[in-house]
Amino acid sequence: MPPLQSPPPKSDAYRSERRAAILSLGVSVALMAVKFVAYFVTGSSAIFSDALESIVNVLASALALYSIVLAHAPADARHPYGHGKVEFLSAAFEGGMILLAALVITGRAVEQLLRGAQLQRLDVGLALTGGAMLVNALVGTLVLRAGRRHGSIALEADGRHLLGDAVTTAGVLVALGLVRLTGVSWIDPLGALLVAIYISRTGYVLLRRATAGLMDEQDVEDDRLLRAILDAHVSPDGPPPRICSYHKLRHRHSGRYHWVDFHIMVPARWTIDRGHQVASALEYEIERALGEANATAHVEPCADETCLGCGIQRRRLATDGAQMHTDES
Repeated sequence: MPPLQSPPPKSDAYRSERRAAILSLGVSVALMAVKFVAYFVTGSSAIFSDALESIVNVLASALALYSIVLAHAPADARHPYGHGKVEFLSAAFEGGMILLAALVITGRAVEQLLRGAQLQRLDVGLALTGGAMLVNALVGTLVLRAGRRHGSIALEADGRHLLGDAVTTAGVLVALGLVRLTGVSWIDPLGALLVAIYISRTGYVLLRRATAGLMDEQDVEDDRLLRAILDAHVSPDGPPPRICSYHKLRHRHSGRYHWVDFHIMVPARWTIDRGHQVASALEYEIERALGEANATAHVEPCADETCLGCGIQRRRLATDGAQMHTDES
């Protein structure tokens, strides 16, 4: 029986992302409990809106952790392009849950406006939600930085959500502070409505970005970078290897991973081996520029009689032929 093969070692990036996701999940669970305690103590609609969003935080953090584990799984026979797009699904789920929470918060706030809010023990509520805001802001910043550093849209979405939660908590604190100073109770459900509007925008942005990734929308910055690289190799003054032209440039994301394919035109006199070497050099340069990427170049013979690249090639061949004739004579 052949020996069992151990699984490939996990990268430092995977371990860093997993730690950030576990931290986010643990903190989200703890803060959800704190905010619901604050809601039951005070009866505040604004705190209820913040606590309800915390449920979304917990669900989103759990899915982000699962997405990161799956996204780092190697490609297999059924998933030859890897599992990276699960991160877009995670972001889409988070965006949808945020919009759902915004609807529930709006319904609760309207009910409180019509029936009249009855608040109590605001000092306790202010203390609990203030502490939750500071923790959310700190953890959200750490998770967002980890997501940007490793190109993880799932972590980045989770970090943005935590920071957004800190902002909504700040709005809740302002609303409760105004109620405590003025005694006007309708400020509380009004603050909840403002929270619903704010998190609706966050949910829309997450859904928009996730949809763009799932639909293979072209990334503007990636397109600019790729064209700059290929244009340099078309230019006579650019770095070697030289190519005549390129076309059919396409690229897309699979989570953090980039997939690129393009066609290059080279002098028809070139051998297959030389064309392959040039294609491989361009693929390697693009993959290094994008980070986690796979580039594929298709080589075609240039048939343009006015092509500058082919003209240079023909002149070089003529010069070499003339030199060989001189040496023989």
